[in-house]
This record gives sequence, C-alpha cells and structure tokens, in this order.
Amino acid sequence: MKKILLIMFVGILSISINGQTQDEIKKDFTGPIFEFENEVIDYGDILKNSDGNRVFKFKNTGKSPIIISSIRSSCGCTVPSKPEEPILPGKTGEIKVKYATNRVGPFSKTITITSNAFEKKKMLSIKGRVLDKEADNTLEKKKSIVSEN
Repeated sequence: MKKILLIMFVGILSISINGQTQDEIKKDFTGPIFEFENEVIDYGDILKNSDGNRVFKFKNTGKSPIIISSIRSSCGCTVPSKPEEPILPGKTGEIKVKYATNRVGPFSKTITITSNAFEKKKMLSIKGRVLDKEADNTLEKKKSIVSEN
C-alpha cells in the first residue's frame, strides 16, 4: 500500500513540474531565441546544374546574442554557411545553403544548427526535385505534339 501511495505521489509531483508550456518557458528565458521565417525550403522542380543557392532568414527574438557554434548538413551535396558574427537581440541573420544540383532526382536534406539559443540544436530542411534538361525538353516536345492534335 505504501508503494502505491509513493508512486501516486511521485506521479502527481511530476505532472505539476511539467505544467509549464514551451511558450511560457521561452517567455521567461533570458538567452537568445531563433525565429525562422521558414524552417523548410522547397526548391520545387529545378533543372540539372541550375542555381542551388537558398537562404534561411531568422530573427533573434531573445534577450542576448545568438552565437552559432556549428552548422552541418546531412550529406556532402549540401553546403551550409553560418553568420560569423553574433546576432544581437532584435536583429536578423541568414544561413546560406547551396545544394549541388548536378544530381537528377528528388532530394530531402537536413541542416543541423548548434548554438547557444533556447533550442540548442535546431533542424532545418531543404527538399525538391532536380530534373534532367534533356528529359525536360523531351517532355515539352511531347506536350506540344499532344496539344496540336
């Protein structure tokens, strides 16, 4: 009986400790906080060897500077670059990403940011589909032949 009461007491105590929401915790947080315009960039359908450069824009909505210590991608075909200077509270920053568009087919890659922000590790992602130029031209010719008939 004592064990059951002890388990119930610990359970109730743990519920009350976890009662704060993520937004309430962020509101009281005195450090930096990332606020990204978009956490996913969709390239859509792009042609082989086209421009693979994109930018994740963010704002520091926290109370101290964001310092990005590292940034990594899930594969070598995606090259991210981080801001070198700390991003002060209220200011904006950019994380540039270059995807190697020389590979035909769909892609989905992640970028992991390690920083001193509220979320110590932040995950961003890119996705899309690279089309072969020759296949794209053939598709256009087929469309024009079908539309003529």
